Amino acid sequence: MLPEAVSENTTAVTIAQQLPSAIVDAQMTVDGPVLFIDPAQIVAVCRLLKDYGFEQVSGITGVDWWPKHPRFEVIYLLRSFRNNQALRLSVRLAEDEEIESVCSVWRGANWYEREVFDLFGVRFRNHPNLERIMMPADWEGHPLRKDYPVHGGKYSYQDE
Repeated sequence: MLPEAVSENTTAVTIAQQLPSAIVDAQMTVDGPVLFIDPAQIVAVCRLLKDYGFEQVSGITGVDWWPKHPRFEVIYLLRSFRNNQALRLSVRLAEDEEIESVCSVWRGANWYEREVFDLFGVRFRNHPNLERIMMPADWEGHPLRKDYPVHGGKYSYQDE
């Protein structure tokens, strides 16, 4: 059942009709609707939205809610130029949970997913090149996690 907060939103109604169990929660914010999507259905929802006119993923980012459970939230920022709409999708994940890559829907998701992997440690299944993009390849840990040590001193850049 579609949450009341977005029951009048045509995009949310379309998703609810095509993929009835995909939207697990929703809220209206100042900048538009936020749809919380079942992690197992993120690719199906994104394919539907691309067909519906959301031709661009303008960003993918993460949030660490540690010590809450589920710990992570992966946020997809979508744009439809045809319909002049913006949409935010959010997927909540446990610390050891993976999510399917949406690179098969939008090639532009590649670097955004790599950044979320590098900085938060969220793994994207079937990503074409899931490697670090911002930190050195031998870096230990994920610097945007809330439990990441902030005292510094472990790494030295003198030799670079």
